[in-house]
Formats: sequence, C-alpha cells, structure tokens
Amino acid sequence: MTTTSTRPNAIDRFFRISERGSTIGTEIRGGLVTFFAMSYIIVLNPLIIGTSPDSTGAFLGGGDAPNLGMIASATALIAGVMSILMGLLANFPLAMAAGLGINAIVAYSIATMPDVTWADAMGVIVIEGVLILILVLTGFRTAVFRAVPAPLKTAIGVGIGLFITLIGLTNAGFVVGDGGTILSLGDLGTWPILVFVFGLVLAIVLHVRKVRGAILISILAATVLAVILENTMHIGGRGEDNPGGFNSPPTFDGVFALPDFSLLGQFDIVGAFVHIGPVALILLVFTVMLADFFDTMGTMVAIGGEAKLLDKNGNPPRTKQILIVDSVGAIAGGAGSVSSNTAFVESTAGVAEGARTGLAAIVTGIAFLLSTLFAPLVALVPYEAAAPALVLVGFLMLTQVSGIDWKSIDVSLPAFLTIAIMPFTYSIADGIGAGFVAYIIVKLARGRAREIHPLMWVVGALFVIYFTIDPISALLGV
Repeated sequence: MTTTSTRPNAIDRFFRISERGSTIGTEIRGGLVTFFAMSYIIVLNPLIIGTSPDSTGAFLGGGDAPNLGMIASATALIAGVMSILMGLLANFPLAMAAGLGINAIVAYSIATMPDVTWADAMGVIVIEGVLILILVLTGFRTAVFRAVPAPLKTAIGVGIGLFITLIGLTNAGFVVGDGGTILSLGDLGTWPILVFVFGLVLAIVLHVRKVRGAILISILAATVLAVILENTMHIGGRGEDNPGGFNSPPTFDGVFALPDFSLLGQFDIVGAFVHIGPVALILLVFTVMLADFFDTMGTMVAIGGEAKLLDKNGNPPRTKQILIVDSVGAIAGGAGSVSSNTAFVESTAGVAEGARTGLAAIVTGIAFLLSTLFAPLVALVPYEAAAPALVLVGFLMLTQVSGIDWKSIDVSLPAFLTIAIMPFTYSIADGIGAGFVAYIIVKLARGRAREIHPLMWVVGALFVIYFTIDPISALLGV
C-alpha cells in the first residue's frame, strides 16, 4: 500500500508558502499583479530623469537629446534585480523600483545645480544609499522602526491606502487638478475613463464574488478593451491638444527589443563632493535619505498589515533584511543611473491578490527583467487599465483604520494627521513626519513626556529639520 506525501516541496518550504496560507499559483498571480500595477515606472522614470538636461546641457546617458530607451532598460533591470533580491533575502511580497519623488529631486534639484553633471547627481544617491545601509547594519534604522507606537504604524498603512487610491484616480484621469477646488472630477465622457470605470467595476464585482485572480483579470480585461478602442477610435495620448486621450496609450511596436544597458556605472562620487560642495551635499543627502528612510518603513507596514504578517507590535518578519535590501536598492539605483530604488507601495496590489511571500516579489522581478526584452508588450497596458487595482487596494488598506483607538487623543490626533497629510502632500515621508511631530507635541501638552521613546525625540528633531530644510539652505547660502 502506498501513501501520497503531503510534505511541502522545497520551494514551499523555503518561502514558507503553505505556512502563510498561500500557494505557489497564488504567489505567481500576485507577483504578476504587482508588476502590472507598477510597470508604469518603466515609462515614467525615463520621462522624469531623461527629459531634463543637467547643468552642462547634457541629457542622462550623454548627448543633446533624451535617451529614453536606454533609461527604460536600466530602470527595468535594476527593479528586476532588486525585487528578486528582496524575495530571496527577506521573503516578503515587496517589489522595488526607482522611487517617485526622489527621482524628481535628482532631476530638478541636484542635476541642475551649477557645474553638476548627471554622474555627480547619481553619485549623491550612491552616497545616500551607503549611509542608509550603515544605519541598518548598526541597528539604528530597525531600532527607530520598533520605537514607533503601533497605532502610528497602523495610521501609516491607512494613509498609504488613501495615497495609492489618489495615485490610481489621478493616473486614470478620473481626478484632475483644479485651481479652484484643488482636485475635481475629470472629463467622464472620454474613452480612457470608460476603460478605467470598466476595470474598476469588474474588479469590484469579481472581488465581492470572491473570484480568484480578480485584480489580474480586471487589468487584463481593461487592457483588451483599451487596445480595441485605440485601434478602432485612434484615441492617442493625453495632452493639451488631446485632453481626452490615454495617459499612456496602448501601443504595439512588435514583441522583442534589444535592451541598452550603457547607463550602468555612470556615477561619480568624487564629482559630487567637488562640484556640489560639502555643506550643500550634506543637506541634499539628508533630504533624500530621510525620504528613503521612512518611505520604506511605511510601505512595509502597509504591506505587512494587508498580508496579516505583522506581529503584535506592528512589525513585519525579517525587518532588518527588508531594510538592508532597500538600502542596497538606493546604491544600485545610483550606480545604475536610474535614481534610488525603493519599496513600491503598489506591491499591495499583489498582496490583495493573495501574495504572502517573497516568491511573489521574485515573480515581479522576473517580469521586470523580461520587460527589458519584451518592452513593446509592457507598453500595451495603459495607466487606465492598471489604476483600478490601486483603488480597490486602497479600500482594503483603509479597513485597518479600526485598529486605531480614536478615543485616545494621544494617538488619534497624530494618526489623523498622518492619514490626511500623506495623500494631500503626495508624500509618504511628509505624512509620517507630520504624525511623528504631532505625537511628540500631544504627549508634551498632556504632560506625558516620559512616555516618548528616546528615538522618537531624535526622529522628531530630524523631521523638524526636514520640513525646514529650504529656509536652512537659504540661511547657509547653499
């Protein structure tokens, strides 16, 4: 008589898939959903750092014209490598890519400084990554994370939920900027909005019906609709002369394209010191580092909360490994000339699809690596098709708000500011900083200074400097 072994296979054991209530198929599906939700970075990062010349008039990659294809290839390569590394070392469903916000700082604030080249600007990112890695290896970054009160960690997750909802709505053009009311509804009578609404309705219906792969199915179905509309109606891309166009129109220029990785290694640490100057360099590194430092902390809490992987104190498993890989991502992003790579909050889309382990991050990473070869296929997925996933995930993350004691002013007021300021400033770090500073102020006002962890005092002071960095720079004349 023979018996069938129920012992999990090597992949299952290594990633603890069954232990976390998942399956290999679910992890693969979740990894693909995460990739589709964040694949826009392959197009967007080149548009941010590739279309602005440095102070010498040269574009990233050299020459007097943008090198968008070269930047896209390097962006996908570094994102793929770092996502795979996160999956292998941290076993956490967290993918990485060039961080939005930081890339804008590099393009518009650092590279445009007098005598600064793109290589110098990327050197600043490498320096910042090395310093952050040192803080992790010495235990400081992990200690700061553990010193944050659990309700504030929950608020960070909720704030990120609203933040990615806003990202989804604005990427789809459903919400647009408005001088009179800050934000307003976009033109709902356009074909791209129809694609978004179709994807969102489908995602909601499938989710409510508990259909496996609901988010992935909605992305693929909305993409098919977008491709059909584009090829029959010839809608084109959104612009001043075409306000009803796609944010990123689905395009097909073949299946295969050879990548160009010439950007790798084009950074200059010495040039950063020489051309920027020590005082200005310190301020720049501090600004970028603080944003990097807390963005990932907030993201891993949000993902851990959605995946039910946090302990009673709100800490995810393998916190130190997550932070180490994230720090290496900053170094790799600078060395690859694509800006600091950091944890992507869009990973929550994969978690909502069921991802619970690092295998999902590896799948996302492999998809990024393949996209360097099959970039034309990635271009088929418009923002409008991927955005519904972010909106649905925002809802799922918002449900964590019940974990905050709203009757306790000590935590509820700081939590509120964290949640509100994060989406309104379009910055995870700004929301976290506002919450931390408010927490200290409330505790002092209530005569409970002894309840403030010593590291919270340090972080609070750093955030005060962070918020006042512009007048400090002006005062120092840098």
